[in-house]
Amino acid sequence: MPDQSQLQPSAFNCEGGLVLNKSTFLMQPGEALELRNFEPDIEGGYRRINGFSKYVSAVVPYTSSASEKVLMVASFGDVVLAARGTSIYSATPGGSSWTSRDSGRTSADKYRFERFNFDGTDKIVVVDGANAPTVFNSSLAATNVSESSVSGSKFVTSFKNHMFYAGKSTTKQEVIFSQPFDEDAFSSGSGAGSLKVDDTVVGLKVFRDDLFIFCETRIFKLTGSTSSDFAVTAVTRNIGCVNGDTIQEFAGDLIFLGPDGLRTIAGTARIGDVELGTISSNVQSIFNDNLSSASEFDSVVIPEKTQYRIFFTKSGTAENQTKGVICVLKGQQFEFSEIKGIRPACTDSLVDEGNVIVLHGAYSNGYIYRQESGNTFDGEIIFGRYRSPDLTFNDPGIRKHMQRVILNYKPEASIDADLLLRYDYEDPDSARPAAYALDSTEVVAIYGTSTYGVPIYAGASQPLVRQPVEGSGFAVALKVHDGGQTAPYSLKGFQLEYQLGARR
Repeated sequence: MPDQSQLQPSAFNCEGGLVLNKSTFLMQPGEALELRNFEPDIEGGYRRINGFSKYVSAVVPYTSSASEKVLMVASFGDVVLAARGTSIYSATPGGSSWTSRDSGRTSADKYRFERFNFDGTDKIVVVDGANAPTVFNSSLAATNVSESSVSGSKFVTSFKNHMFYAGKSTTKQEVIFSQPFDEDAFSSGSGAGSLKVDDTVVGLKVFRDDLFIFCETRIFKLTGSTSSDFAVTAVTRNIGCVNGDTIQEFAGDLIFLGPDGLRTIAGTARIGDVELGTISSNVQSIFNDNLSSASEFDSVVIPEKTQYRIFFTKSGTAENQTKGVICVLKGQQFEFSEIKGIRPACTDSLVDEGNVIVLHGAYSNGYIYRQESGNTFDGEIIFGRYRSPDLTFNDPGIRKHMQRVILNYKPEASIDADLLLRYDYEDPDSARPAAYALDSTEVVAIYGTSTYGVPIYAGASQPLVRQPVEGSGFAVALKVHDGGQTAPYSLKGFQLEYQLGARR
C-alpha cells in the first residue's frame, strides 16, 4: 500500500489534440476535452493561435450595400486583388486605397481563380459563376475569355498546360479544356476539348500528375497529358465533396469535406469509401453540428505548420460565434482543435519566397485581413481555452489532495492567462479554487534565468512554473483560460503532485 503521506507525482505531455469521441476514462492525459483557439503545435504542445489584422487599411468598395461580402481575395504579384459587388479591385498590401480593374460583373457569386504562366507572363484567371472568365496580366489589364461555352464557369484550374473550366449552371457535369498554352483558345483540332462525368462538379484540384474532379456524390481522376490520351477513371462512386472550397493539398495528400467529415483522397481510395476514410472522427460532433450549412464554408492551408483550417461560415452566425476546426499532421497522426471568431467569406494562401501569406475577405464589413498576424482578431480579444480530461490517476475511488501543479510552457511575449483546477467532473458541490494567474508578474517560481516579477520572455524559453494549489477530489481537471489580450504561448506539459486520501 502506498505511503499516503508522500507526494505522488504524475506528469504528461500536451499531445493528442481535441478528443470528443471518447469517455473521459479512456482519454489519454495529454489529450484535450476543450481546445479552443489553440493549435496542436508541430514543435510539441498546444499553442494559442495568432490573430488577424487588416492587410489593406481601406474597405473594399461596395456596389449597393455596405454589408456586401467580399467575393474574392487573391495575392497576385505585388498586389492583392479583391472582388465585391460588381467590380474587381487591386491594392498594395498595407495601402490605403483600392483601384478598380474590372466592373459590370452582374450577378457575380463567389470567385475562384488560378495563377499561371503559359507565355512568360504571370497571369491570373478568375471565374464567378455568372460572367465570362477574366484574365489579368502582370499589368492588371483585364481580358475576358471569349468562348461562350465557358462563360458562367464556377471553377478553373491549369493542368498539363491546358486551362480547365467547369461548374456552368447549364452544364453541371461538363469540364471544358482549352488548347495547350492558351487559356482563350478552344479549337478541338488544336488540342482543346471537353469531357463529362455523371454527377454535378463541385471542384477541380490538380495533385501531382492528375486532375481530380470532385462531384456531389462521386470523385473522378483525369490522367494523361493531351487531348489524345486524357482518360477519366473513378476514385469513388459512393463519396463526394460537400463544398469545393474545402479542397486543399495538405501533408502530401488532398483533403476535402465529405458528408461524414474530413477525408483524404488516398484514404478514401485505399479503403473503398468506407467510414475509415474519415480522419476527423475525434471531433466528429463539431462537424455534425455544422454540416447541414456547408455551402459557405471555406478553408486555408498553412504549410510551415502542416496545418489545415476549415471555417464554418454561415449567413446567420455572427463572427464572434463562427466556429471552425484546425487539423495538424504530427508524425502519422492528425490532431485537432477548434477555432472561434474567424468568419471568412473567401480565402487565399500563397507561399512567396518562403513568406506564407494567408488572407481572408470579410463577410460583412468589406476588409481584407491577413491571418497569422497580431495578438487579436483585428482588435477583438482571442479567448483561448484548454481543458484536460478528468484525471483519476488510474484510481477513481481514492481521494487526491492536490498540492502542486508544475506547468511547462513556452511564452512568446508577456502573457495573460489563468490556470484553474476543477474537481469531480466539475460537480458544483466540489471544491472550486480561484484562478491562479499565469501572467508574467504573478507566477510563483520560474526555473531558468528569470526571477520573480521579471517578464518570463526574458528568462527561460520553456520555463517550469511551480504553482501550489488547493482542493481535493476523486478526479481533477486542469483548465487554462486567456485572461485578456495576450501574446501566443504554448502549453507543453504538466506535472500534478498530490497526496492520497481516503477511499470511498
